[in-house]
Amino acid sequence: MKTIGLIGGMSWESTAEYYRLLNELTRQRLGGLHSAKCVLYSVDFAEIERLQAEARWDEAGDILAEAAKALEAAGAELLLLCTNTMHKVADRVGSAIGVPLLHLADTTAEAVRDRGVRRVGLLGTAFTMEQDFYRGRLASHGLDVLVPKAAGRETVHRVIYEELCLGVVKEESRDAYRAVIDELVAAGAEGIVLGCTEIELLIRPQDSPVPVFPTTRLHAEAAVSRALTAP
Repeated sequence: MKTIGLIGGMSWESTAEYYRLLNELTRQRLGGLHSAKCVLYSVDFAEIERLQAEARWDEAGDILAEAAKALEAAGAELLLLCTNTMHKVADRVGSAIGVPLLHLADTTAEAVRDRGVRRVGLLGTAFTMEQDFYRGRLASHGLDVLVPKAAGRETVHRVIYEELCLGVVKEESRDAYRAVIDELVAAGAEGIVLGCTEIELLIRPQDSPVPVFPTTRLHAEAAVSRALTAP
């Protein structure tokens, strides 16, 4: 099995999910006491969040590029950037290393297309929903991407940063997300992309009338498949 490098800590709540999923999926594939070969570089999310808020993306990208280089030096043979939002700097990170960076939006789009879905609603941080780095990447795979209205975007973003990143899961927030999902479905969404790794702590398949695409799990599944594939 190839060694998977994880750039995590954004937030550590979802990075813990990555670690759990990688090990569970490896055990399912190989059986017995098998677990994933991986190395983790966990950043201080407060530093990254401040740079996000100040639109200092190049500086944030440099921090993550240094993390990527450290992981490669530690033996990582493929890398995961364990956050949807920071895929805004994925090209900067990928260009700093000589091993593959498995892009989260690509693995998600592949799963959406495999289900025969073409129009999706996207939930995530305001950066992910409103900027083109993620929506455009999904669209490049032939997907039509819808985002919530302004009030819905504000709610989704607030819950991520003020609750989910702190490990807080509230039933009223789940209800608010359900309402946003229902609006997206009414607008024509055939599936819902959970485009923030923390959202999977809140939203389950039964919370949506259409298929949900949990990007953390899909990313982990793709990584394990790649890690177990011969060169």
